[in-house]
Amino acid sequence: MDTFTFLKYLTQFAMPPASMAVGLLLAWVLALVGLHRFGVTVAALAVAQTLVMSFPPVADALLGSLQDKARAAAAQAPPCCYEAIVVLGGGVTPAAPPFLAEPDLADAADRVWYAAQLYHRGVARRIIVSGGSFVAQRGGPATSEAEAMRRFLLDLGVPSEAIVSEGTSLNTLENICNVRQMVGDARVALVTSAYHMPRALRIARQGNLNVGAFPTDWHLPPEARPSWENWVPSIAAMAWSSISLREHIALLLDRRGEI
Repeated sequence: MDTFTFLKYLTQFAMPPASMAVGLLLAWVLALVGLHRFGVTVAALAVAQTLVMSFPPVADALLGSLQDKARAAAAQAPPCCYEAIVVLGGGVTPAAPPFLAEPDLADAADRVWYAAQLYHRGVARRIIVSGGSFVAQRGGPATSEAEAMRRFLLDLGVPSEAIVSEGTSLNTLENICNVRQMVGDARVALVTSAYHMPRALRIARQGNLNVGAFPTDWHLPPEARPSWENWVPSIAAMAWSSISLREHIALLLDRRGEI
């Protein structure tokens, strides 16, 4: 098992609801072998983690540090001019006929919309869309994420000749390495979600890719949301907590690409 797959499994099992399921299963096993008190403690911790991560203030705190770093990096990026605008995968689910006839826009599809906006603003004369497909890699009926983003960009008014596809990468490290081979030492405008930008920038530095940060897909601050969305536990808050915590764990443990 490679490091990428290991980290995916690790972060999935460390986050609710999977972590609660694992905790309750472990508590049941402990109870069966007679460790009732220990089992109750494990079950309580599993439920407590799920509840805590469902509170919006927790999600805001975890997201806040990531978005602050993205905002600081964006402030240092020159507004123009770049060799290319690079859009990292993660915003669009590629088509997989006959199961999914058309690409599906995910929550992070802001990345593609923002790249089109930057192109029309004249930040760069071409856009590199980077992202493959796990299904296609296993021989399944799927196009690449790069192709899905290309089609979206065409609908947003970006001419076909201005779009360059990199459709083999399956994670951020491969995104960066493949783009580096395409552009060399030239500077590119890196577009990804704000919460993902700190890790993307670290990988870019390790891969010697010269980038300016153009984050998007921002999470609304508490003052821009209704009061019930700020204090009532919710699935949305748990999702944002999990996304942010995965980024923090990856920043701490993922050492792929280091020399």
